[in-house]
Amino acid sequence: MPSPRITHIALHVVDLDACVSFYADYCGMYTIHERRHGAKQIVWMAEPGRESDFIFVLMNGGQDLQLAGNDYRHFGFALGSRAEVDKLAARAEAAGCLVWAPRQEAFPVGYYCGLRDPNGNYVEFSFGQPLGPGAEDFEQLLRLQEQ
Repeated sequence: MPSPRITHIALHVVDLDACVSFYADYCGMYTIHERRHGAKQIVWMAEPGRESDFIFVLMNGGQDLQLAGNDYRHFGFALGSRAEVDKLAARAEAAGCLVWAPRQEAFPVGYYCGLRDPNGNYVEFSFGQPLGPGAEDFEQLLRLQEQ
């Protein structure tokens, strides 16, 4: 019997249009499905090439989250370099949605920053974790340390 595999996260949000714009602008996601059921609106978003792998389902009717700055629950996205993390953080700071300035942490955390989406969810952008872009660098480092 196959093991369960995560396919989506569903979020109720206050401002659906603002959240769709945020995830498109900062995360490179796009709308792959939309529907309405009366007053209920539902939008499915995915990263290009991952449409059948993992999606965000955004629905109206939510409440704004008020997370503390030291609350580290978040959605994580990997970037291709430290410079990309810095560039995205500068853009987010100018827009008023930067929560965690870029910082380096010990393996396996890597280099990251955090943003607040329009509904209050935290979104991390990292480089150098053993997931996503930059993972190869750590694999090489671990192999060198084993020698």
